[in-house]
Amino acid sequence: MPNFKKFIFVRKGIDFYNRHSKYAPVVFFFGGFAWDSLTLTRIDYLLDNLILLTYLILLGLLIILINLIEAGKILNSKLIKYKEFYPMGIQFFFGGLFSSYVVFYFQSASLTKTLLFFSILVLLLIANEFLEKRLTNYYLQSSLYFLTSFSFSIFFIPVILKAMSTFTFVLGGIFSLITTLGLLFFIHNKSENIIKAKLYRAMALVAGIYVLINVFYIFNWIPPVPLSLKEGIVCYHIERQDQAFELQFQKSAWYKFWKSSDNFYYADGDTAFCFTAIFAPTSLEKKIFHVWQAYFPDRREWIVTDSLSFQIIGGRKRGYRGYTYKTRITPGKWRINVITEEDLILGRINFDVKDARQHKKRIKTTVYR
Repeated sequence: MPNFKKFIFVRKGIDFYNRHSKYAPVVFFFGGFAWDSLTLTRIDYLLDNLILLTYLILLGLLIILINLIEAGKILNSKLIKYKEFYPMGIQFFFGGLFSSYVVFYFQSASLTKTLLFFSILVLLLIANEFLEKRLTNYYLQSSLYFLTSFSFSIFFIPVILKAMSTFTFVLGGIFSLITTLGLLFFIHNKSENIIKAKLYRAMALVAGIYVLINVFYIFNWIPPVPLSLKEGIVCYHIERQDQAFELQFQKSAWYKFWKSSDNFYYADGDTAFCFTAIFAPTSLEKKIFHVWQAYFPDRREWIVTDSLSFQIIGGRKRGYRGYTYKTRITPGKWRINVITEEDLILGRINFDVKDARQHKKRIKTTVYR
């Protein structure tokens, strides 16, 4: 005998959703993003990554389910009865993945060209909330699934292998291609609705996104996840105290509350220190460079004066702390690019060097643990 109470509950839920469906995108957007912001902890936590991997698997299964129902290959009445909810499920998993990526990639994105890729993820996150009725489109499903898979593998594989290099990026691309093309071929083989021409167009879209992401990587337009710059300060003096570092630097103006320091008042004999704290997944070892650059107004270009490196070891929540220093520095505009061996930029520290005889030092002392 059928459970009528359960059926009535489902119908009431559908009716409630239909009455308030115009508010659903806003609710899903803020609810999903708030949930991820509260629950996601560290990019190298196995549980967080397993949740995202589960999202990818369930997303793939829903895409298969929708396409096979539309092709008439699934006749199970229980599965067909709830088919109107499947696009909502796809939207939920895309939203969960994109919002997670926004949280993780934001931690690695710097105020440089890597913001471009991060901005694309933000746009896709917002667009997803208004795409429910279009998420049954075969081409859109294929493109977004590959993008979510590739974006996931970029940081998941380095976390698993405890290494980050061009090899891990290429491996992530191959993994994503195999996963997405396997999904497309499976749907094609099980459904007569997916003709070869349609399959080839979907494959071409996936190949185009694959090439585009690789172009982004070549030009360093992808944030260097899973690494992230937690802190970067130009200091007058650095002293190690057991497990902490005492930093002395020029205090910023009150209206630049978001910056620790943006000036360095130089006197003869001074040494300029660059202190950074860089987060890396547990046991991941990486060589990091501080590339000191001075701006030459007459040539209108930045010139590298020093490229100093040190090794970091991942696992510390507030980041691996290290510093480099320079004894000869001239007045003018300076910047320090914090980069990896692959020239992926973790961040950029801009500051002005000024003559200490013409400015009063307002030294701030802080302890970074």
